[in-house]
Amino acid sequence: MSYSQKQSAVAFGQAVIGPPGSGKTTYCLGMQEFLSAIGRKVAVVNLDPANEGIPYQCAVDISELITLADVMENLKLGPNGGLIYCMEYLEANLDWLQEKLAQFKGHYFLFDCPGQVELCTHHSSLRNIFAQLAKWNFRLAAVHLVDSHYCTDPGKFISILCTSLSTMLHVELPHINVLSKMDLIEQYGKLAFNLDYYTEVLDLSYLVDHLATDPFFKNYQHLNKKLVEVIEDYSLVSFVPLNVQDKESMQRVMQAVDKANGYCFGDAEHRSLQALMSAAVGADFHFTSTLAVQEKYVQPQEKTVEQETMDV
Repeated sequence: MSYSQKQSAVAFGQAVIGPPGSGKTTYCLGMQEFLSAIGRKVAVVNLDPANEGIPYQCAVDISELITLADVMENLKLGPNGGLIYCMEYLEANLDWLQEKLAQFKGHYFLFDCPGQVELCTHHSSLRNIFAQLAKWNFRLAAVHLVDSHYCTDPGKFISILCTSLSTMLHVELPHINVLSKMDLIEQYGKLAFNLDYYTEVLDLSYLVDHLATDPFFKNYQHLNKKLVEVIEDYSLVSFVPLNVQDKESMQRVMQAVDKANGYCFGDAEHRSLQALMSAAVGADFHFTSTLAVQEKYVQPQEKTVEQETMDV
């Protein structure tokens, strides 16, 4: 097989993962529409056996093989055990998935994955499925969605940092962490720091100090300090902010994913992208910074003591 033939046989795509309610299915719909608008042939693969009422055009649906409802009814399992069983069943029947995917050669793939966190942090079936896809010449990047409202609660933000790090280490794919629902972030509360503090995961000692002002979390200051030390020692976690309704935001995520999975778009797609973005934001379009995202979705507020200290 020649080099060009090998290249044409490669399939690129995204494994969309994240906790329940983080917006995975909405993301798949939005990304499918966005990529189709710039000329990519997109195939969305639903790997979530609990996913009902799918809003996007589904190319491959795991419900044709197995559903969570059937497993829970027939095997008397709860939702968590049922999802694990479904993933193990899919892993044991990968020939079914291979046959289905073979019908969409030349497409860009979006894999809509289950939301059970343990599948991406502890259990091996989903990771093994991704590994088998790599053997079939799929070049995937994991897109890990996290609801941005966790940033408004310092304790929860530490927890999603730990979850994100654990997921990155376990899934073993090029990885993009995404703060979803940026347009709704202020409905849940105010940020203690500027948005770039959360997206770039800057000096977390300020976060620990901020938590210590809360009488409840003050009792766990040593634990929080050790947790953030682990996160900082790995120095892997950062986030891309996303509003799925915003073309600029979708374009920024697409660029990050294309870099992660090795996809390189051609001239025709590049022209389509520029035409789409020009219609959205004017001909002088350029990638927006996190500061611009903050100005769009986060109301200005008086500086806290922690922010003034960081400025110094």
